[in-house]
Amino acid sequence: MKGHRPARGIALIALAALCFATMDTTIKYLGAFLPVLLILWARYAFQAVSMGLWLMLTPESAASRQAPRGGQGNLGTALRFLVRSKTAGFRTEHPRFQLARGALLLATSALSFFGVQRMPVAEFTAINMLTPVVVTLLAAWVLHERVSAPRWALVCAAFAGAVIVIRPGSGLFGWAVLFPLAGALTYASFQVLTSKLSALESPYTTHFYTGLTGALVLTPLLFFSAIDTDGTLLAAPPRQLALLLAIGALGTVGHLFLILALGLAPTATLMPFIYLQIGVAAAVSWVVFRYVPDGWAWVGMGVIAVCGAASAWLNMRKTASHPATSTVAADTIAD
Repeated sequence: MKGHRPARGIALIALAALCFATMDTTIKYLGAFLPVLLILWARYAFQAVSMGLWLMLTPESAASRQAPRGGQGNLGTALRFLVRSKTAGFRTEHPRFQLARGALLLATSALSFFGVQRMPVAEFTAINMLTPVVVTLLAAWVLHERVSAPRWALVCAAFAGAVIVIRPGSGLFGWAVLFPLAGALTYASFQVLTSKLSALESPYTTHFYTGLTGALVLTPLLFFSAIDTDGTLLAAPPRQLALLLAIGALGTVGHLFLILALGLAPTATLMPFIYLQIGVAAAVSWVVFRYVPDGWAWVGMGVIAVCGAASAWLNMRKTASHPATSTVAADTIAD
């Protein structure tokens, strides 16, 4: 792998886990003061704007942005070159893929943003990170892929871990557990789609269209909702506005850390470290809310982390013979 630096990749994965755990905790905190729909819109609007600026300001390859030579170009040629160079990163050959991918991630984020208001962050994070084992199920069901016995064992064990966390009948979380469970399903669907099509587009372009799709869907919903957006934002103290921007920044930068990390080390090397997010979520939640999961919750979260990491490693090892797969396809953190 070009630029193979696993230590730096692992460090970036740890930073991504910190970003997402901090973002989820901030969402839970800010949801007590601002409408969750507004927070969700701000997260995607920030990503669309920031990644749009990134694509405009980040140089493409020298060949693609080489100016006309020999003094033969006129003003019109120069202007066309300028427009072409500034918009190259926005070009997509597969708009339906971008729309479907963005819609699936938006659904996952909506389930996360609303669900984390009703569950502790650490437990929510653990259940939501069943994604790799759900990907295994979808691969067998939708793609008709052969699933080995060890992978089926990991699927069963991971769901057993979720049952330990949830403890049906205990009354700990009630119907709220449907949020992370549904989120794992929508994000697994996102993964299956992306794994088949993501090599066709630049991950940075895809990152922009993911934010744009979310912003375009959420803007009319926010406009026609009962939320007084202008009044709410004007009445919000500066601290809440700063946290609103921080949520967008943490989500956008966290995914960029993942993209950079996956360019420095093999996916199979990095996947287990993504599950640091469960521990980081517990730590950040304790700092903000002074909440500590009980013993059984720790057991269940540990089972999910081990099985999820092992399942992700097996999934990635199976696709190791396809180096064209985009780094976006390996992103198992859904925020």
